[in-house]
Amino acid sequence: MKNQIPNSITILSLILACGAIVLTFEGKLAIAAYLLIGSCICDFLDGFSARMLKVNNPIGKEIDSLVDMVAFGVAPAMLLYQITKLAQTENPIQLLTDYPWLHYIIFIIPIFSAIRLAKFNIDTRQTSSFIGLAVPAHASFYIFCTLLYLYPELPMIIDVSAFVTPLVSNPLILLIFAVLLSLMLVAEVPMFSLKFKNMKWKDNQLPFSFILLWFLLLAFTNIVAMPTIILIYVVWSIISNFKNNPNTVTK
Repeated sequence: MKNQIPNSITILSLILACGAIVLTFEGKLAIAAYLLIGSCICDFLDGFSARMLKVNNPIGKEIDSLVDMVAFGVAPAMLLYQITKLAQTENPIQLLTDYPWLHYIIFIIPIFSAIRLAKFNIDTRQTSSFIGLAVPAHASFYIFCTLLYLYPELPMIIDVSAFVTPLVSNPLILLIFAVLLSLMLVAEVPMFSLKFKNMKWKDNQLPFSFILLWFLLLAFTNIVAMPTIILIYVVWSIISNFKNNPNTVTK
């Protein structure tokens, strides 16, 4: 019975993601974003419960990848597609007016997510860290950009809305982010994991420091912290990789 607990949580993630897709095309973008946040939580909980229950189910691993493709590949892409179309209506960009097909660049998100998930399943190097950006983190960037677009006047101790709002309301910038971050999904760039070996500071200085930075950003800038910390994570990883391998050209 306990073997099915992680799988049940994974299936719940799928249900939430399917609901998010439906709500996205019904125009209920905020609720769709909240459902995808629920999928992200389920993605954490299914792995956590599997480790706690000491469950090792090969079928569960395959289900997890398939669900991740829907929850963190297809669903956030559809959400971002609707946001860029809405933003183009409210804040027209001439390039997108002249070439409306550029909105379909969004398809790069599910395409590269599929490649990333396939690589992860067969890559034996990614047991304690990642090679390339993980799909849940990638999806979270678009989910929270959506919420920042929909709720531009969130309370903040440090008000950064004057800087953030023009970015998340510009459809061209969102499309550029979609391309750049999707490429990071398959980039041969080592990225540290936030999994803790134990609770000792000396063994987990990097993840502890990163989580502390995230909490500080969250306290001072509200949910602006979410997409910001993902960008910091990507840049941090690229710089660290360059310092450790100055003669290596990332493929």
